[in-house]
Amino acid sequence: MAAQAVRTKDVTLLLLPAILLTVALGALAVQLAPPLPALLPPSDVALPATVTLPPGTFNYRADGHFLRDNVPVDPPVGAVTQAVPLEIMQYQVSVEDYARCVADGACAPTVQAGLDGQPVTGVSYQDAAAYAGWLSAASGQTWTLPTAPEWAYAAAERYTDEALGTSDDAGNPALRWIANYRQEAARNRTADPYPKPLGTFGANSFGLMDIAGNVWEWTDTCHRRVHVNAVGDILSEQPACTIRVLEGKHRAATSFFIRDAKSGGCSVGIPPDNLGFRLVRRPDEKAGWMDWL
Repeated sequence: MAAQAVRTKDVTLLLLPAILLTVALGALAVQLAPPLPALLPPSDVALPATVTLPPGTFNYRADGHFLRDNVPVDPPVGAVTQAVPLEIMQYQVSVEDYARCVADGACAPTVQAGLDGQPVTGVSYQDAAAYAGWLSAASGQTWTLPTAPEWAYAAAERYTDEALGTSDDAGNPALRWIANYRQEAARNRTADPYPKPLGTFGANSFGLMDIAGNVWEWTDTCHRRVHVNAVGDILSEQPACTIRVLEGKHRAATSFFIRDAKSGGCSVGIPPDNLGFRLVRRPDEKAGWMDWL
């Protein structure tokens, strides 16, 4: 028995190097094996045409409801810099594009039955954000709504500054009421409730189509109430992210769940004709690091 135990021990000692070598080779093979392909969503979604705008500086009237001594005044205007290139959809999201998101179960159906070749309308901020999430997942890219300043920069000469110009006499509220009445009456005369085919309103100087046409576009900017002093310095600011800024022929602030501004939800003034959107593609930070390396 003792001799048999010795022989077993000898065999084990002889086999140990081979066992260790096999384990080492196996570990090396795992390290050298190509990585498994990432499990990505289907990539058969056609990417939208985009326009990349160069960095630049422009004059922008601040968004929000501004008050001085609790009396409404025009928001201040100042220089805003778009520090990096801005890649934005050339056209608004179309009926067909949005229908693909609905078919995938990622977007809710619209309240307005649009025609192919038209921008999708009857969508809320929530709908637009859901579409951005779906397109991001399907493409492996990052798509978001633009901010209000980004939209204004992209609109270029079609961005409208509709200040009432009564802030210098804020102590006379009748002047502001009259100016606001005239402005709203002019907006009402130019109402255009029926969506038009994509391209109807042509291109601006950046090559963006239909911007500031008869479809207002959701932005990612929260509405806010701002109190300022006599020289325009901000004293306090209360954001209200259940209300988002819409941009188009004129600026509007609308509840984030509203799909048809004419049915309610617009904070003040003549409601936008139609609610739609276009998206911005954000740069991939990882790709940027790879380019730097």
